[in-house]
Amino acid sequence: MTAPPFLSIDPETRHVSLDGRDPVFYGDPNRVYALLHARCPTFYWEEQKQWFFTGYDHVNSLLRDRRFGRQILHIASREELGLAEPAPYLANFDLAERHSLLELEPPEHTRLRTLVNRAFVSRHIERLRPEIAGLAEKLIDGFEKDGGTELLASFADIIPVTMIARMIGIPDEMGPQLLVWSHAYVGMYMFKRTREDERAADRAAKEFSGYVKGLIAERRRSPREDLLSHMIHTEHKGQYLTDDELVSTTIVLLNAGHEATVHQIGNSVRVILESGLPPGQLFRDEAATERTVEETLRICAPVHIFQRWALEDVDIDGLSFKRGDKVSLILAAANLDPEKFSDPLAFRPDRQEAPNLSFGAGIHFCIGAPLARLELNTVLPILFRRLPGMKITGTPVVKDVYHFHGLERLGLSW
Repeated sequence: MTAPPFLSIDPETRHVSLDGRDPVFYGDPNRVYALLHARCPTFYWEEQKQWFFTGYDHVNSLLRDRRFGRQILHIASREELGLAEPAPYLANFDLAERHSLLELEPPEHTRLRTLVNRAFVSRHIERLRPEIAGLAEKLIDGFEKDGGTELLASFADIIPVTMIARMIGIPDEMGPQLLVWSHAYVGMYMFKRTREDERAADRAAKEFSGYVKGLIAERRRSPREDLLSHMIHTEHKGQYLTDDELVSTTIVLLNAGHEATVHQIGNSVRVILESGLPPGQLFRDEAATERTVEETLRICAPVHIFQRWALEDVDIDGLSFKRGDKVSLILAAANLDPEKFSDPLAFRPDRQEAPNLSFGAGIHFCIGAPLARLELNTVLPILFRRLPGMKITGTPVVKDVYHFHGLERLGLSW
């Protein structure tokens, strides 16, 4: 496989130059990951000034390695690490992130996750299946007679945000506004974000936080049977969540609870239709559906990269990292490791190989994975059953939001 013009690989130095904003790359990153696996699975990405791991075993072990963590300032100062002071114009975003489950290590992470986790265990989530199915059927009722639709706007955007909002206790009518805030907020995680992206994220954090604070005050006065009331009124070892912790946790649950699943519904429909495999076979029963969903998660994961700080000096794959160094793990590339997956670029739902790493691993394994899997296992069979003649119209447009991977639009007709 020949390297495209935007990619250069030096296997001897393990240095790679790659333009992450090139549409050919983010439109189909799997081809680049295959080249990296062949020539340089652990590499220094020059534009990102950081070491990246793509090998399945390395990514899997580093996700679980307690010598690495999501935060570093709990054990070292900014001065000691040579880190710049926070930008004042990002004060609202930084405050919203300060107590994020995604950014904490034990014991704070343990306390927050324990309070939230019980709402997301599989046996509780399974009760939502009829509600998810009902919402999917209702949405399809709205466009089935049209003979075509743009799937993201009419279907994929709506289901995950509606379900996570209902779980937390936010009215359905807030769905469109939550999407606006969330899209601006997660702009902070894109490669080569602009100052404009950063200011938009800070504005979204301020507005988002203000809305959640109002909701918290309301639930303190009048608790309901929802996750926010549970988080407010449940203690862990004699401690309750503070308002700042409640805001951070609610925002991360809303963002993580729908962004990736929106991408994955679109990605999954695209890869299934482009595979040419008969949907009737892929979704013939519960077991086949589960295998199909897991294979779509493997081959077109919605979140590609997670970063870790070295919490101590450590050697990995012949490289020496100092405390305070940051490394990146490409989950989507690990899912394509030829050492673990035969013919890794092929969509094969009958695989019985390694589990995909799309939801991470270790203490930061995605808390919403049971909900995401339930939504995918519920709505995809309904969509293909209701619209049996579905085909893609036009060229699917991939969003310029790497390191996320999702579609801007997916036109369908039947």
